[in-house]
Amino acid sequence: MKYNVRGENIEVTPAIREYVEKKITKLERYFTEAPDAMVHVNLKFNQDKTSKVEVTIPLPQLVLRAEETNLDMYAGIDLITDKLERQIRKHKTKVNRKFREKGDFPVTFATTESSEAHDVDEDDLELVRTKRFDLKPMDSEEAILQMNMLGHSFYVFTNSDSNRTNVVYKRKDGRYGLIEAH
Repeated sequence: MKYNVRGENIEVTPAIREYVEKKITKLERYFTEAPDAMVHVNLKFNQDKTSKVEVTIPLPQLVLRAEETNLDMYAGIDLITDKLERQIRKHKTKVNRKFREKGDFPVTFATTESSEAHDVDEDDLELVRTKRFDLKPMDSEEAILQMNMLGHSFYVFTNSDSNRTNVVYKRKDGRYGLIEAH
């Protein structure tokens, strides 16, 4: 894996860069061979004296992404590594189950005793509800109003400008995001 470590309101020292690389490199043990991926790490100090760590690892069939806010930058890096490990284990369980059912098995994930012991219970991945509804054409502002009126954290709609399916969602910072399908 290659690393792109950048800082906002903080100088990325060799010690911080080395710590990030050391922690994230441990994730390679979940793969049969080290992924050829660019790891994007953004380190930021906020005005309230907290640090924020964001990591994105685009892989061929999966994008690993996590963010963590903590008073201590190093603790944030530790916590984000744990989050990424959980994502990998969850995805590994899902992929392994899917390919066991089909009889075809990819060689992407390595099998280790420690990772098998922590795999996600398949009940956690059970689909418990399905909703069907017509997508009303509207703009993103109306979709945000509809989402807030329903008390949801996201809302699916047909964008009246592009006639494509879009999703608006409420971000952790209280602002809104838009996902456009292509």
